[in-house]
Amino acid sequence: MAFEKRRRQSQEGERERSEFDQKVVEVKRVTRVVAGGKRMRFRALVVIGDHKGRVGMGLKKGSDVSESVNKAVNAAKKNMITLPLVNDTIPHELNIKYKSSSLMLHPAKAGTGVIAGGAVRSVMELAGVKNVVSKMLGSNNKVNNIKAVFAAFQRMKSKEELARLRK
Repeated sequence: MAFEKRRRQSQEGERERSEFDQKVVEVKRVTRVVAGGKRMRFRALVVIGDHKGRVGMGLKKGSDVSESVNKAVNAAKKNMITLPLVNDTIPHELNIKYKSSSLMLHPAKAGTGVIAGGAVRSVMELAGVKNVVSKMLGSNNKVNNIKAVFAAFQRMKSKEELARLRK
């Protein structure tokens, strides 16, 4: 009787909840031509974040969709960065160019919300940025756009660092 109860509890989903939320931004079917024909795989672009300033990105391939998503989530956990958020927004303006993607990020007042396009919006929301104005110029490639956002995040400095640099 006790054994059945324990088994039922484990089947009901007593799984631990992850500290990060995840968003699958893109899943694409990619092919490789081999001697016997075409070999298909799936490429997943996943962004994870804790809504408190920590965010990561993973881009991985696998033989099926769930495998590629799991690989991308594990890669995103390894590539986490922490943002120096100030009042739920970014500390200063940034203009970044990554390959053919150009990104403009501007801090915004409380109540503005996230004004950003699709791929950038998902990164900002998972990072915990609640007020920001952004504009993507150039490429529509989601991978390059998200990599541009992460390049901007890595260049971002906290208010204390900016004050120290100015003195």
